[in-house]
Amino acid sequence: MSKNMTIHLHAWRQAGPDQPGRLVHYEVENVSQDQSFLEMLDTLNEQLIRKGEEPIAFDSDCREGICGMCGLVINGIAHGPRSACTTCELRMRSYRDGDTITVEPWRAKGFPVIKDLVIDRSAFDRIIAAGGYVSMNVGSAPDANATPIPKVDADKAMDAASCIGCGACVAACPNASASLFVAAKVAQFAHLPQGRAERTARVKAMVKRMDAEGFGDCSNHAECEAVCPKSISIENIATMRREFFKAAVRG
Repeated sequence: MSKNMTIHLHAWRQAGPDQPGRLVHYEVENVSQDQSFLEMLDTLNEQLIRKGEEPIAFDSDCREGICGMCGLVINGIAHGPRSACTTCELRMRSYRDGDTITVEPWRAKGFPVIKDLVIDRSAFDRIIAAGGYVSMNVGSAPDANATPIPKVDADKAMDAASCIGCGACVAACPNASASLFVAAKVAQFAHLPQGRAERTARVKAMVKRMDAEGFGDCSNHAECEAVCPKSISIENIATMRREFFKAAVRG
C-alpha cells in the first residue's frame, strides 16, 4: 500500500538569467511513493498556486526518459541517486518520509539559467548543427542487408546514438565538459559507412563549436558516464579523440 510522505525541499529559485538566485525551503505534503520526482514538483506547484505564490519553473516533455528535458541536480547528483535513470523516471519511493532534498539546475557556462530550474540547452543544438549530420542525399532507406555493417560496429553506433542530449554529463563533470555528448554524436556516424565521407570535417567542426560554447575539456574523471541515463561509455570520447587526431593530421 502506498504511503504518503512529507518532503523537505530546498529548491533553486531564480527570476531570470541576470537575476541572483537562492535556495528556498518548502514542505511538500501528501507525496505518494508512487509519484515520479516531477510529479512531486507538480504537487508542490499546486500547493504554491493555491497559496497565491509563484510556482517553480522546471523543464519536461515526454516524462518517459526519452527527451532529456527533465534534467535536474538532486542532492548533488545529476538526475538523482538511481543509475541509468532520468529525473522523470526517478520515483519518490527512493526517499523516506521527512527526507530533505536539494534540487538545482545544471551548473555550466554553456547552460545559462533561464528561470528557476530551467536552463538553455541550445548550445547542444549549435554543436549538432556544426557537423553532426550527413549532408549528402542518400535517397530512400536501402534494404537492411544492402550495406553490410559488422555487428560490432552497428552495436557501437546504436549505443552512441542513444544519447538524448540531456546534459547530465556536463553537469557532473568538474570541468563542465560536453565531451561525452559530442563524442556520442561523432561516434554514431564514425562507426557507419554512411558517415565516413564527412568524418574529417564533422569532428573538427563539432569540437571547435564545443570549445566556442564555453564547455571545458575532458580530464577522464568518468563522472559523465556514471550519471548518463543511457549508460553511454566514455570509450566514445576515445573514438572522438582518434577521429580528431586523424582529421588534424590530414589537415
